[in-house]
Amino acid sequence: MAGLHPLKDLVLKQKQGIPAGIYSACSANEYVIEAAMERAFKTGGLVLIEATANQVNQFGGYTGMKPEDFKAFVCKIAEKIQFPADKLILGGDHLGPLTWKNEKSDTAMEKSCELLKQYVLAGFTKIHIDTSMHLADDNINQKLDTGVIAKRGAVLCKVAEEAYAELLKTDENALQPVYVVGSEVPIPGGSQEEEEGIQVTRVSDFESTVETFRQAFYELGLQKAWANVIAVVVQPGVEFGDETIHEYDRDAAKELCQALKKYPNLVFEGHSTDYQTPTALKEMVEDGIAILKVGPALTFALREGLFALSMIEEELFKYDPDIHLSNLINVFDEAMLQNPENWRKHYHGNGSKVRFARKYSFSDRCRYYLPDSNVQNAVKRLIKNLKTVTIPYSLLSEYMPIQYRKVRSGELANEPESLLKDRVVNCIDDYLYATEVILAAK
Repeated sequence: MAGLHPLKDLVLKQKQGIPAGIYSACSANEYVIEAAMERAFKTGGLVLIEATANQVNQFGGYTGMKPEDFKAFVCKIAEKIQFPADKLILGGDHLGPLTWKNEKSDTAMEKSCELLKQYVLAGFTKIHIDTSMHLADDNINQKLDTGVIAKRGAVLCKVAEEAYAELLKTDENALQPVYVVGSEVPIPGGSQEEEEGIQVTRVSDFESTVETFRQAFYELGLQKAWANVIAVVVQPGVEFGDETIHEYDRDAAKELCQALKKYPNLVFEGHSTDYQTPTALKEMVEDGIAILKVGPALTFALREGLFALSMIEEELFKYDPDIHLSNLINVFDEAMLQNPENWRKHYHGNGSKVRFARKYSFSDRCRYYLPDSNVQNAVKRLIKNLKTVTIPYSLLSEYMPIQYRKVRSGELANEPESLLKDRVVNCIDDYLYATEVILAAK
């Protein structure tokens, strides 16, 4: 049988007063995943890659991948760079009715059950169960009752446990999944509105959530599964919008984090930790927010890298009649204009403000267009063009100054894909600073 899940090792260390943590890379982009693995390879740490329900599901999600496909996709990247399989953790994020919240509860939950089953059978071992959203037959004018959220969550956990039992029949070493629950769950991808303030979860609400979920699990005979619930999602006071970042205030979260000490098997999972400073991230881990989710900040960094390389390409080749420029920045915007449903509800204001947001919003709706065939072709052309030359140091200094210094010191190859991935590493390193205690491999 498989040993202790490495995230349980994280909880044990936290409860021993050791500020252990891990960041979760919530992304389906190849460059982002490869950058995360390459960085973990150098540090000797684990890497946690998560797929979100709207991104990867039984119908393909916006990536076109089912859970088994996503696993194969990630494992192929791992094989490419020879990343150790025992240091890779796959997670499922916001697993529940998120994608089907406009449907009635019976059909939405039926689809959610199949979603959980497919994730677990594919070998995902960190399962965030999210049933916090209203469904079509819930009263939208009332706050969704925590009891309803917990009962729906327990139903999904039961399906996950049954899927794990099925998986053990073909793989006796399959790792027991661990679960993350909660009722105050920030929406994926950041706030849709520029809020004046973020309300930290009240201690009474956190404690009520834990007890309500425990009762719901026990009512379905899931006592063993409850022992594998390792984290609760709360709002510790961090969030971001188009142009705003709500910074972590450990004094504001002090009472909530103190309450966590009553629970020997639980840590907090922090969503929307994107764009927090390294110091704030480290404080969060020290305060028990041991699992740090990051997604848009990673693809925001990737987008910055792509735009920088595009500007370098423009400077090098705009007067060369033999070079067909990628025109990547315009291709991105054209893809977004032709298919606006992934950003229209998120970006508000006059035309110039929306145009600015399409490129530079912290919510980074650009990431939904990375799989677009025209964008993919433009990226390939950009990389191909830049591989025909040695990028001058002066242009690196102008457009990618951090990478310029690394190239000069011999730490980084002056090669477009290496430069691009290292821009993502800039973001990753903030999280590694915060989670520097090395966890044991499973």
